[in-house]
Amino acid sequence: MATPSVSSFCFVILLCSAAAEALEGGLSVELIHRDSPKSPFYDPSETPFQRAEKAVRRSIARVRGLRSNDEGEPSADISRIDGEYLVNITIGTPPVSIMAIADTGSDLIWTQCPPCYACFPQEAPLFNPSASSTYKQVHCDSDKCHLFDKTSCNREGFTCEYAVEYGDESYSVGNISTDIIGLSTLAASPEPVPFPGMVFGCGFNNDGLFSIHATGIVGLSAGPASLVSQMGGYLSRLFAYCLVPFFSTSKYTSKLTFGSDAQLVGEGVVTTPMILKSPRQYYYLTLEGISINGKKFEVSGSSGPGAVTGNMIIDSGTTLTWLPSNLYRQIESAVSAAINFPRAQSPIADYSLCYESSGELKGAPSITVHFTGADVVLNWYNAFFEVKEGITCFSFAPTDDRPIYGNLAQMNFWVSYDLTLYALLFKPADCAD
Repeated sequence: MATPSVSSFCFVILLCSAAAEALEGGLSVELIHRDSPKSPFYDPSETPFQRAEKAVRRSIARVRGLRSNDEGEPSADISRIDGEYLVNITIGTPPVSIMAIADTGSDLIWTQCPPCYACFPQEAPLFNPSASSTYKQVHCDSDKCHLFDKTSCNREGFTCEYAVEYGDESYSVGNISTDIIGLSTLAASPEPVPFPGMVFGCGFNNDGLFSIHATGIVGLSAGPASLVSQMGGYLSRLFAYCLVPFFSTSKYTSKLTFGSDAQLVGEGVVTTPMILKSPRQYYYLTLEGISINGKKFEVSGSSGPGAVTGNMIIDSGTTLTWLPSNLYRQIESAVSAAINFPRAQSPIADYSLCYESSGELKGAPSITVHFTGADVVLNWYNAFFEVKEGITCFSFAPTDDRPIYGNLAQMNFWVSYDLTLYALLFKPADCAD
């Protein structure tokens, strides 16, 4: 482990000052869809429809990883870690670039580090903590050791270690550490904005269904170890993103914004409470129902005495929107009755409502999602998705487990997470602008 010199401490003070100056009003970074040409996952030989079909299959796999415990609550390790969006960060001094999966369902930042006792292959160089003059391991007795709830002491009883397992049985084990994390912003300055003393995991035992293209995870959950929670010391605990529609990902980049710039005001803003539930790394909303051409279909038990709150997770890493099976059946029937197009055989099992149509589905019904206090009016592309050339499918699906509000339904909206008021805000937008 490198020991910072006096000059290093002075350097950190200068970094803090630089960060404070850069953060007036907040900061914005690129949020890179995994199928964008800017992504290391991008395969130019694939057609847009092949990418669309793979996105649906990843969504199905992710929701199948959402398993519940005996009390009906989701376990703390529910998500596959495929990820749909990536963000560039740097770690250390000198800074090492990390292309990490940005995940609102994860509450830890981590990357692979030597000595790798068991690490999955990655294309980019590993972050080497011994080469960073600002790197520190976290002691077991430190408060920082307990920001993440799955920590323990190493065999020597000194270093804080973490262990995280995902729903596809992938896992990461390593040291809880601190270092400077930098964010490359959309501003004119080419230098990343530095955040000293950020807690992250240096993983030395990592395996499972990880890709060689991604070199870590950036947790954006409400958990205290997530990036947004730790940035609360520099910025208000507020972040927002604006996702460009899937068919635009080859040309435009989505945006992720932190701080006061993530506040949504003006016409069209609607607000719904986020519900505090366990496990804390997920963002829970209360879905009351969905309207098709003005006819509302309510979620059972979402209103009246004894109503169930926090019955849906909002997740940027899931493509489809997954509804309670009994509600989905009603919605599918209403949508089917409203569309006068020939039905098509779905190219994907368990994905049933498809039509012979390319591009915009003419005659698609108006769809409004009703959260507590917030009616979100969807565009046609929020609800329909061309998964194969000439075959457009409904982007909602049934589940008997935890419902999820997926990223297709969020595209061309600013979605703002206020972790102080614990509220979620939506505002229609042109995210390619």
